[in-house]
Amino acid sequence: MILDTNALSAWADGLPSSRTAFSSATRLIVPVIVLGEYQFGIRQSRHRERYETWLSQNLAFTEIVGIDPILAGIYADLRLFLKSRGTPIPANDLWIASLVVKMGLPLMSNDHHFDSVPGLIRIPF
Repeated sequence: MILDTNALSAWADGLPSSRTAFSSATRLIVPVIVLGEYQFGIRQSRHRERYETWLSQNLAFTEIVGIDPILAGIYADLRLFLKSRGTPIPANDLWIASLVVKMGLPLMSNDHHFDSVPGLIRIPF
């Protein structure tokens, strides 16, 4: 399962609504884009030390996946497709969606705009 930033936050906060999805996952993929967004949020948080500690303790249970030339091509094709349909999504989420398309895994997210991406399976929590 690929994690969106709000899913990573839910995990860190121990949200009960996210436990079922996490307990059924065999893989936890964190896109480098999500890691960057999450670290940006941590740096602004009044609970920075707690979240940094949580991240350092739990990142080892995930796979961090970055951008490569194949993903860049999927991004370009998907961005063009969504633009032609009048359903663009935010740039960082487009990178995340591209990774979902590439890997063929579900995405844990509460963001409904991912639903406009063909074939993307979104797991809400």
